Amino acid sequence: MSYTDTLLASGERILRRSRQHWFVMAWNSRWAIVAVIAAVALLILRLAISGSSLVLDILGYVTLLLFVIGLVVVAWGWIRYQNEEFVITSRRIIHVSGVVNKKASDSSLEMINDAVLTESMIGRMFGFGDLDVLTASENGDERLRMLRDAKAFKKAMIEAKHELAIELERPTSPPIRGSKAPATGGSAPAPTGGERPASAVPGWGSAGPASAPPPPPAPATGSPTPSTAAAPGQGSQPAEMSGGEVTDALDRLGDLRDRGVVTEEEFEAKKRELLDRL
Repeated sequence: MSYTDTLLASGERILRRSRQHWFVMAWNSRWAIVAVIAAVALLILRLAISGSSLVLDILGYVTLLLFVIGLVVVAWGWIRYQNEEFVITSRRIIHVSGVVNKKASDSSLEMINDAVLTESMIGRMFGFGDLDVLTASENGDERLRMLRDAKAFKKAMIEAKHELAIELERPTSPPIRGSKAPATGGSAPAPTGGERPASAVPGWGSAGPASAPPPPPAPATGSPTPSTAAAPGQGSQPAEMSGGEVTDALDRLGDLRDRGVVTEEEFEAKKRELLDRL
């Protein structure tokens, strides 16, 4: 795991990694490379001259010193080159540098306003370019010099910024649910509380109030009409009552008269009726 992976926040993912072109490492170590080349040339010269003298001995020590120092500086430059990288994540651009003492600077994708890409003829030939990332943060602009495959890096940065903008605009809370209307052709919702369906109300159907109920069928010819038919029990004699029943009825009737429920005339008429039933 690289040092950049330890800087990622929860849910943050790396989209692209890149480094500067190896020309940068070679340029930073140019004097060390010159020293190594000089040491190799002196070594060849020393082997070509036979004999032993103080000058040749000093020349041998200088050759060895130049070679060792040159190799150490070149190796250190290579280690620094490998530990410096530019990373695009789903939220920001991170620039990490340093071998022992690490330095990490980042620019949020939200704060990026523009990116200026510059590619020279040599850069197009060897695949590198300069990318100036213009931001609105306090750290100012991010300058990526001699970035390897700078064109692809810029495209990845723009796509990551676009995806982040879509993610921030996406609603985080679910929509409020409304009352759902019954589906067409489905069963009607069951009545709640004391409500009754329209079909259960007399004179009402599924489409609203129905017409008045049809009149009863006319009586058949020769059958007695309600006006001429005799009422049930008409002409029959009232049932006889025992003396105890008449006495109890007269007591209740007298109580009603005393409370003013019935008048004196009604009491006498009912009394005669009860006495006739003995």
